[in-house]
Amino acid sequence: MANGTAAPTDLDTRLEAHRTELTGYCYRMLGSSFEAEDAVQDTMVRAWRSYDKFEGRSSLRSWLYRIATNVCLDMLTAGNKRARPMDLTDSTPLAQAALSPRPDNTWLEPMPDARVLPTTGDPAEAAIAKESVRLAFMAALQQLPAKQRAVLILREVLAWKASEVAELLDTSVASVNSALQRARATLAERQEPGAEAAVSDPLDENQQKLLDRYVAAFEGYDMTALTALLHEDAVMTMPPFDLWLTGTRDITGFMTTLGAPCAGSRLVPVEVNGLPGFAQYKPDPEKGGFMPWAVQVLEISDGRITGFHCFLDTQRWFPLFDLPLHLEAETDQVEQGA
Repeated sequence: MANGTAAPTDLDTRLEAHRTELTGYCYRMLGSSFEAEDAVQDTMVRAWRSYDKFEGRSSLRSWLYRIATNVCLDMLTAGNKRARPMDLTDSTPLAQAALSPRPDNTWLEPMPDARVLPTTGDPAEAAIAKESVRLAFMAALQQLPAKQRAVLILREVLAWKASEVAELLDTSVASVNSALQRARATLAERQEPGAEAAVSDPLDENQQKLLDRYVAAFEGYDMTALTALLHEDAVMTMPPFDLWLTGTRDITGFMTTLGAPCAGSRLVPVEVNGLPGFAQYKPDPEKGGFMPWAVQVLEISDGRITGFHCFLDTQRWFPLFDLPLHLEAETDQVEQGA
């Protein structure tokens, strides 16, 4: 074997060093937190089993990306496109609001930043990585054919050369360039809600104050204060329900009617999809204290909240974010797990 035989523990360490960035890649490809982690685990197993065939003509990283790409392309052959509620239905006036769930595999899923954003000392690189996992960009990626999706991610997010992508996909540079051009054209035609979200990294003083005011308004269930923070065309979504609402009147109206049991909630900060977010715990009428209710992802633009996305399947999301499934009544805040 050209590169020698790696000891099992050494190979484990070398493979694990790439897990976070591979998870980010697979997440962008698949739009699902859990499918992405499954894809990376499959990639690691395949790499382990076939390492004796790895001849070292490319870097270990490139070889792993080739395996991960094939895994993702296989998983995407069913043609399922992950979506947000606004990708599937029209906005519903509050008077006609109905909570109709759709299957889990319908939805674009949230992801903790720590699982998909590798540590980097380059601020520009970090900013691109964060922007590329935001919900609006992720939703746009889902509109691309699988190979165009891979080309766009590799070229524009990960900054691979066209020749490197061509080698990975066993195709020509001309084919890669053509796929990239088509992918760019498709994205340019779509104006994704939330695409204008402008969040600095780290949050600037005004953005942090906005979030502080949001927490105070939400925990106090003060609809007047909340209205002052929302853009007039703000959007609220609640997967797995396909309902989505537009505008402050319908959003606050929902929160005081169907959403009234959320009064008295507690919010715990989380870093999710390159955006500010919160784990929402609402009062638990049976056990006392607080029960998990939603992972909220906020989109901000021009000093207002423009997107308010609540992912409600807490038995899946809270463990993913290392969050407890209960808060005691005297605990207003909880430190997120490592």
